[in-house]
Amino acid sequence: MTAITTVAGTPAVPGRNTMLIATAAMAALLAAAPFIGVYPVFLMKALCFALFACAFNLLIGFGGLLSFGHAMFLGTAGYVCAYAAKEWGWPPELAILMGTLAATALGIIAGALAIRRQGIYFAMITLALAQMVFFFYLQAPFTHGEDGIQAVPRGKLFGVIDLSNTLVMYYVVLVIFLLAFLFIYRVVNSPFGQVLKAIRENEARAISLGYDAERYKLLAFVLSAALSGLAGATKAIVFQLASLTDVHWTMSGEVVLMTLLGGMGTIFGPVVGAFAIVGLESYLASFGQWVTVITGVIFVICVLAFRRGIVGELGAWWAQRRR
Repeated sequence: MTAITTVAGTPAVPGRNTMLIATAAMAALLAAAPFIGVYPVFLMKALCFALFACAFNLLIGFGGLLSFGHAMFLGTAGYVCAYAAKEWGWPPELAILMGTLAATALGIIAGALAIRRQGIYFAMITLALAQMVFFFYLQAPFTHGEDGIQAVPRGKLFGVIDLSNTLVMYYVVLVIFLLAFLFIYRVVNSPFGQVLKAIRENEARAISLGYDAERYKLLAFVLSAALSGLAGATKAIVFQLASLTDVHWTMSGEVVLMTLLGGMGTIFGPVVGAFAIVGLESYLASFGQWVTVITGVIFVICVLAFRRGIVGELGAWWAQRRR
């Protein structure tokens, strides 16, 4: 069954056959990209942010929870991963796992505090917590302040795969992204995902049916934090650096922009949005500080012209064409 339907005006999740075909096409395109002139370092950066945006979309697009502090999970995992790899000499797979677990633990704490409130109050609590985390990393000795943790060794994956080779590193990042992407799709289409969407649409009704809304939202928050941590830890290994940039509040705003631009509540939307934003930042770098202004103008135009995001509008057009 490949038909795409919508409920209460929200973008639909593609059917299984459509999803498999689209994912296979995306994987094939990304696998071939380095051989058709696309710089692998750019692709790795885009994939890390695409995973970050997909994790954020799991929370806001399917759970209806807007977080303004998701950068704390990205940055925390980056710092922990970088420190474990450089100071403790851990192999990359254990360093990435350690960073992901640190982000998960922080997600449990932050979620337990924030999930008690709704709407703008939830968003403000996450922002406040993220600012506390930012100033902690700014002052903590092991982060080296504004210098960050530099020269992080990539090492050898499982003691065999040499990640110092850029092309090898790229395909490892691609595998991590695809596995996480498929995991998110499975979560969204599981009974848990269906309950989460029911809570998003009408929380009072879901509670009346016997579901513990707070428990489901907390689990969604923790899953989103863990996946964001996976993105941050992978990014630290790729760029051999963990810095304050990844934990700053502007990074939380950037992931919101990626998700909205690509299509909130869609599976492929955050991927498209992440590649679009990273591409704009890379190819407009010569404009200096004007990049932020140009990105803002493009965002305003897209919000006005494509209110459901790029993928959301394309999905709606395709569904209308089929009808």
